[in-house]
Amino acid sequence: MTRMLGYVLGTHWITNMADSIAELVRAAGAAATAGRWQEAERTWGQVRTLDPGNVQALFSLGVHAFQRGDAKGALELLQTARARAPRDPMIPMTVSRVFRELAQPEQEWGSIVDALEIDAYFLPGLLGKAEFLERQRRPRIAAAAFRDALKVAPEEPQWPSALRRRLEHARDVVSNDTEDLVAYLAHQVAATRATVHAAVADRWDEAVSILAGRSRPYHSECHQLHVPRLPATTFYDEALFPWIGELESRTDAIKSELQDMLASCGDAFVPYIQYGPGDPVNQWDKLNHSRNWSGFHLYAHGKPVDEHLSQCPRTAEALALVDSAEISGLCPNAMFSALAPGAHIPPHTGETNARLVAHLPLVVPDRCRYRVGYDWREWREGKCWVFDDTIEHEARNDSDHVRVILMFDVWNPLLSLEEREMATALAGAMRDWRTASAEV
Repeated sequence: MTRMLGYVLGTHWITNMADSIAELVRAAGAAATAGRWQEAERTWGQVRTLDPGNVQALFSLGVHAFQRGDAKGALELLQTARARAPRDPMIPMTVSRVFRELAQPEQEWGSIVDALEIDAYFLPGLLGKAEFLERQRRPRIAAAAFRDALKVAPEEPQWPSALRRRLEHARDVVSNDTEDLVAYLAHQVAATRATVHAAVADRWDEAVSILAGRSRPYHSECHQLHVPRLPATTFYDEALFPWIGELESRTDAIKSELQDMLASCGDAFVPYIQYGPGDPVNQWDKLNHSRNWSGFHLYAHGKPVDEHLSQCPRTAEALALVDSAEISGLCPNAMFSALAPGAHIPPHTGETNARLVAHLPLVVPDRCRYRVGYDWREWREGKCWVFDDTIEHEARNDSDHVRVILMFDVWNPLLSLEEREMATALAGAMRDWRTASAEV
C-alpha cells in the first residue's frame, strides 16, 4: 500500500510539474510576442530550472543571450540545445548567425551546411547559404542559391512575414542576375545569330531567355481537341495564308461597316465572358459579364449569326475569302472584338490547335499590345496576323480609347484535307458522347 501510494503521489507530482512547465512556456512565448524580452527571458529561465534539458528553453535563452551581446553564452546554450535536438535545422542556423556576428566565416558556413544536411529544403537555410555567398562576393553562385530558395518558397502573397524582406532581396538579386545573363548570352552569340535565317531567328532570342531563366517554354495547351506533333508556333508566316492580301485590301470597307453598325446598334456588343452563377471563373473573374471585353458575333460555335451577318454584308463577303475552320460545335467563330480603355485580357489558352485564330485590326490606338507565348506584338490597323491560341496569350489596351479588331478562326495550314476531316469527326464523336451521357 505504501509503495502504491508513493507511486500515485509521484505521478501526481510529475503531472503537476509538466503542467507548470507548459504554462511557463506559454507565458514566455506570449511575453516574447508582445516584445517584453526581459520577462520572456526570466520565464524561460524558470522553465530551465524545472527542466534543465528543455530544448525550447535552451534555444530561447541562447537567442536572448545573443541579443544581449553575450555570444559565448549564446553558443553554449545553443550547442546544448542542438545536442538534445540534433534533427532541428533551426538550431544550427541560429548558431551560424552567432558565428557571423563573431566574424568566424568558416564556422558560420559549417553551421549552414549542417542545417541543410538535416533538411535540404529548409528555406531559412537556403537563404542563409545565398546570403553568405553574397557577402563573400561570389554574386553568380549566390544568385543560383537565391534561385533555389525562391523555388522552395511559397507564392509571393504567402511569403512568411519573418522572411519577406529576405525573400524580396532574393527576388531582386535573381532578377538582376537574369537580365545580366540574358545580355551576356545575347552578346556572346550575336555573330552566330546574324547567320540564322530571319524567319527563325526569333526562336533563338527565346532560347536565350529560357536558358537564362527569364521565361519558360510555352507549349500548346488545348481545352478540347489536341492534335499531337504539331509545332507550337506563336505567330504563323503569312505566306501560308494566300487570302491575307485580299482580306487586308478590304480593311477600309470592313471598318466603315463596323462604324455604321456601332452607330445603329452598338448595344449588340455583349460581354465576351459570360459564366453563370456557381461556375468557376478562375482568371476571368474581372471580365465575367464585363463590357471591358465585348463582341459583336458573326459566327458563334460553328453557327452563323444571320441577323448580324445581314447587317455587315461586306464583312461577310470578306470572311468568305478565308480558309475558315469548320468543326461542328466549336468553330468557325468570327466577331468584332472590342477591348475597352485600360482593359487587360489575362493569360489563357484556347480549345484546339487544329484551328488558328486571325486578327484584322480595325481601330487601334497607341499602347495596345498582344502576347502569344514569348512574343509581344502591337496591332497595326489593316495588318492581319494568324496565331495559335492554344499557346498562352493575353491582350492589353493601355490607351484611353477603345480597340476593335475582326477576329476569326482558320484551319491550321499544317493539316491535310484528310486530317481536317479527322479533326471534325473526332470532335463530333466526342460531342455526341457527352450529349448521350447527359441524356442517360
